[in-house]
Amino acid sequence: MIVLGLTGSIGMGKSTVAQMFRDEGVPVFDADACVHQLQGSGGRLVSAIESAFPGTTGPAGVNRAALGQAVLGDDAAMRRLERIIHPAVQAERAAFLDSHADSPLVVVDVPLLFETGGYKAVDKVLVVSAEPAVQEARVLARPGMTREKFAAILRRQLPDAEKRACADHVIATDIPLDETKAAVQRLIACMRGSEGR
Repeated sequence: MIVLGLTGSIGMGKSTVAQMFRDEGVPVFDADACVHQLQGSGGRLVSAIESAFPGTTGPAGVNRAALGQAVLGDDAAMRRLERIIHPAVQAERAAFLDSHADSPLVVVDVPLLFETGGYKAVDKVLVVSAEPAVQEARVLARPGMTREKFAAILRRQLPDAEKRACADHVIATDIPLDETKAAVQRLIACMRGSEGR
């Protein structure tokens, strides 16, 4: 099995590319979706997060806006939150890999793959990238997003140029969708071919 780490800064089109892999039959572990589940109603991290950050949860689980306010711009608070979340996500990822052990290729979609050291646990890294103006327009179009929040998120992420320099593969997402999809299909064919050698 080849484990391909998929990453990219906010607004770079990672979710779109992850779906393209799914559409081609490649199993994808989505770290963000995993976190949403762990923090949702009845999620196993809700009580630990409430204990560490009182007032940030409710009947629906974690209130992401309240939790964001509690940790954004506060490095110590962010590290405290990461100590709760990261081990749980790693356990879920290990279970995912076990359940797909017979697949020739799997993708682990992790936004902070480089920042958290997760790149050490994958065979190859794919970075999705777009021009800064495209990235900014995508991010600022999201509900509740502000320039200040966007800037705070970017400060926590390795710059796009550094991610691309560290990647084994880079796919552009500021081009027509069918061209991005063709690049994904070529990469899958290449990886499935190399796995058999």
